[in-house]
Amino acid sequence: MADAKAERGSQAARPLSPHLQIYKMPVNMLMSIVHRITGAALYFGTVLVACVLVAAASGPDAYATVTGLLGTWLGQLVLFGYTWALLHHLAGGIRHFIWDTGRGYKLETVDLLSWGTLAFSAITTVLIWLYVLFVAGGSAP
Repeated sequence: MADAKAERGSQAARPLSPHLQIYKMPVNMLMSIVHRITGAALYFGTVLVACVLVAAASGPDAYATVTGLLGTWLGQLVLFGYTWALLHHLAGGIRHFIWDTGRGYKLETVDLLSWGTLAFSAITTVLIWLYVLFVAGGSAP
């Protein structure tokens, strides 16, 4: 062993760990990370839902205050993000359920399901908000 080390020099040849300039993150890994982030974001969004319910139970003035805050551009942005997080987490959960049944483990299928969760969540979020803003009439809350 010492002879082999002497032939190569003083340092053993070791593989280098990939870094961000070399390693391309697979889409299924990215969607798994986003699934966890949306799960955490849903905790905060659920606090918003609870605030609206408590305000509705507290009377018309409290309800008007909360819906007035959610009706601002920042409130609408938060609600849009909550809608996307909810739908993306739902789609990711369905993707994981498919995997739990033992299906969808081919690399092409894994990538298709991963891109599908992103496409589903983006398209359905936009469709829901278009419906709310233009068909249902008015602001979201």
